[in-house]
Amino acid sequence: MAAQVRMYRTPTCFFCSMANRLLSQKGVRFEEIDVTARPDLRKWLSESTGQHTVPQIFINDRPIGGFDELSALDARGLLDQMLAEPAGDDA
Repeated sequence: MAAQVRMYRTPTCFFCSMANRLLSQKGVRFEEIDVTARPDLRKWLSESTGQHTVPQIFINDRPIGGFDELSALDARGLLDQMLAEPAGDDA
């Protein structure tokens, strides 16, 4: 799986832990970014995604949402496709 995956999270967030578990079960390498003491990142996330909650997950710089959206993509069989897309491939 070649996609670049980033998850913005806080350490005590239950849904962040669930997203971490799902991505780990998929064997995905991903970057976790703690936004607890980062109002600048929180503001950027809010402006970029329209959401005020964590986790916020990006696959190849495309915001996909939080754990609910991640899980829904997996249930529909679309998550594996997204994770297989090479970073930088907009096709």
